[in-house]
Amino acid sequence: MKMLVVLLLLLSLGNAIKLGGEDDDRPCDSKLQLKPRPHSVSILEFGAVGDGKTLNTLAFQNAIFYLKSFADKGGAQLYVPPGRWLTGSFNLTSHLTLFLEKGAVILGSLDPSHWGILEPLPSYGRGIELPGRRYRSLIYGYLLHDVVITGDNGTINGQGSVWWDWFNSRTLNYSRPHLVEIVASKDVVVSNLTFVNSPAYNIHPVYCSDVHIHNISVSAPPESPYTVGIVPDSSDSVCIEDCSVGMGYDAIVFKSGWDEYGIAYGRPTTNVHIRRVQLQSSSGSALAFGSEMSGGISTVLVEHVHLYNSLSGIQFRTTKGRGGYIRDIIISDVKMEDIGVAFGASGQFGSHPDDNFDPNALPVLDHITLQDVIGTNITMAGKFTGIQESPSLPFVCRISPCQSIPVLLPIVGYVHMFLVLPTCFLIHTLNGKAVAL
Repeated sequence: MKMLVVLLLLLSLGNAIKLGGEDDDRPCDSKLQLKPRPHSVSILEFGAVGDGKTLNTLAFQNAIFYLKSFADKGGAQLYVPPGRWLTGSFNLTSHLTLFLEKGAVILGSLDPSHWGILEPLPSYGRGIELPGRRYRSLIYGYLLHDVVITGDNGTINGQGSVWWDWFNSRTLNYSRPHLVEIVASKDVVVSNLTFVNSPAYNIHPVYCSDVHIHNISVSAPPESPYTVGIVPDSSDSVCIEDCSVGMGYDAIVFKSGWDEYGIAYGRPTTNVHIRRVQLQSSSGSALAFGSEMSGGISTVLVEHVHLYNSLSGIQFRTTKGRGGYIRDIIISDVKMEDIGVAFGASGQFGSHPDDNFDPNALPVLDHITLQDVIGTNITMAGKFTGIQESPSLPFVCRISPCQSIPVLLPIVGYVHMFLVLPTCFLIHTLNGKAVAL
């Protein structure tokens, strides 16, 4: 395959927000300081057995219940020593550090009855995969403050293959669980760990503020169906840095609710900073926005990232009925290698939770900047499709140096043409039609 090395600058029709301005408040620029907890206990003190066979759910639950008593005394740490600690889902508490020593592996139970059942998230109205309720994540937190999940490169293994089989055979009773889900919480840290084989998502902060995710490794096999790495969802002030994520579907994806439920809940994902990450996606996108974005996604800075061996590099997803917006996005200093479609935007992506969505609720994409992107072995530089009822897809695309780069140009509602342009060019939409200058 012919090697393509391109520098792309993708700008919205309008003024781009400043990159690196003095007034920027970037979550990753705030120095993270983890204070030692004054109290610490080992999971061994609560009867846990790290043989990979003994179910330790009660031990984790009892340990965390005991540590609640230290919440007003500076908090406490639950120490997990080396071993293989089989467990069902358990809830965290505020002012808690869950610490996994090197060689410690938390294993998700293979019995779905050990995971618990939750009501749907209000911004989704139902489970993502099935109507109704959903399985609780392996490690769960609700209405927490000051919670840390960290270690010395310990591992959390969801043993997801059984869940993938149930998903593929359509024998699930509820939507699949995640590895870590923290809901409606503040001051959340996830660091220095390895996450493997989640049933669905790995890290899912939803309705959260001040979330810091750094120095983690996340992976699932290429054939794992719709497994996703990190999902900031209706959350603000989120930092993701120094992470390596390789998934069956999306590596990192931004979300903020589904159709009328997300519009009614009205909480956007905003003020997100991602830097120094390596992302790989087998069947989805290395970095994605939506398609469940009805609460809005805004003020996102992604910089110094490496996207590789992926079906899609960067993708913006919407459809009729979503409402919401994706705006004020900067993606800069990107290295792409072996990517099918480098950049994509679709106004016809995803399904609906039910038939009550408003077809006139059209999403808006605005002020999206991609700059300093270098690609090697890129099959297609861009593929953009719009919405029939929307006036235009608001993108300007500049490609340099001058080369023959395959680009799919949009007309409203469907792809208008396929072009291979041998010179430097400018693409934008004018009255709903793609124009090359």
